[in-house]
Amino acid sequence: MTITIVGAGLGGLTLARVLHVHGIEATVLDLDASPSSRSQGGMLDIHEDSGQRALHAAALHAEFRGLVHQGGQEARVYDRTATLRYSQSDDGSGERPEIERGVLRDLLLNSLPDGTVRWGAKVVAVEAVGGRHRLVLADGTSLTTDVLVGADGAWSRIRTLVSSARPAYAGISFVEVDLSGADVRHPDAAALLGGGMTFALAPDRGFLSHREPDGSLHVYVALRVSEGWVESVDFADLATAKEAVLAEFDGWSERLRALVSEADGALVPRLIHALPVEHSWSRTPGVTLVGDAAHVMSPFAGEGANLAMLDGAELGLALARHPGDVERALAEYEAELFPRSAKSAAASARGLELCFGEDAPRGILELFGA
Repeated sequence: MTITIVGAGLGGLTLARVLHVHGIEATVLDLDASPSSRSQGGMLDIHEDSGQRALHAAALHAEFRGLVHQGGQEARVYDRTATLRYSQSDDGSGERPEIERGVLRDLLLNSLPDGTVRWGAKVVAVEAVGGRHRLVLADGTSLTTDVLVGADGAWSRIRTLVSSARPAYAGISFVEVDLSGADVRHPDAAALLGGGMTFALAPDRGFLSHREPDGSLHVYVALRVSEGWVESVDFADLATAKEAVLAEFDGWSERLRALVSEADGALVPRLIHALPVEHSWSRTPGVTLVGDAAHVMSPFAGEGANLAMLDGAELGLALARHPGDVERALAEYEAELFPRSAKSAAASARGLELCFGEDAPRGILELFGA
């Protein structure tokens, strides 16, 4: 049996690792030229009932615990005047330990046999061939596989084999900014935002930040704007971009506005998209999806990476349980996947409104029990 996973993100790599633990080989195709071709993003909190469960299945939980960011579970909530409305220290419980996405990805990558991941392997076409699937790569080569798994993200090419759904704009756009060496170069921002996750919220606007292990601050400036707003701003011109973003925070505390005005490096815009909450598909022979390919959602429940890893682990375990019956394995996996992802997608949609609703930050304060 040949298994091909398209996408070397957290979901695809977790699947490959769990299969390897059970003595099953898989090939992972990724369009990036190498593991270091692009930044892997910021901090993740890994949930006990999903991401950590997947790491146990992958026999990597002990190594993971040695890589977490100590103090990263601290949380603060401010309003637009920079008045502290809620504060929680890191109690060391470890229920949602923080880790850099790139560090976690490297843990998974390094646990796989050499050659498992084929870098620079961009899938440009795929077709069903007698219950199997043939993939054509950008270099003109092709391969045929018994089991095809789409782990290729929000704009998944593999998804088109099972579903016509496409992600829709969720109404919120992020602009990502960094403040490097915060304790020395940006001491007021460092004092304001602390050592973990911080929210500063008002209706339709906000700042979400986390402290990186290197002492920098990564900030997501959130705006409820039209889908075309990002294109209306020249983000290649730093001064123009900062002016446009700050114009959206007129009347906010200067301590919060300084997170943009003092930002180091480029401002990076990102539109938030989501699939329908109850996205599912009919059983399609020989193919399934994990992670954002299956259920991309807004990040306001912190579930995306955790679900991707759990998807990969659960699919790997199902294939290991039924090595001679692929369709039974895929059907069992999807029967659990659909209700699980629908529950999380609904929570993510509610989380967006909690953060940016008419009474913000009241919603998130109530969520935290403040």
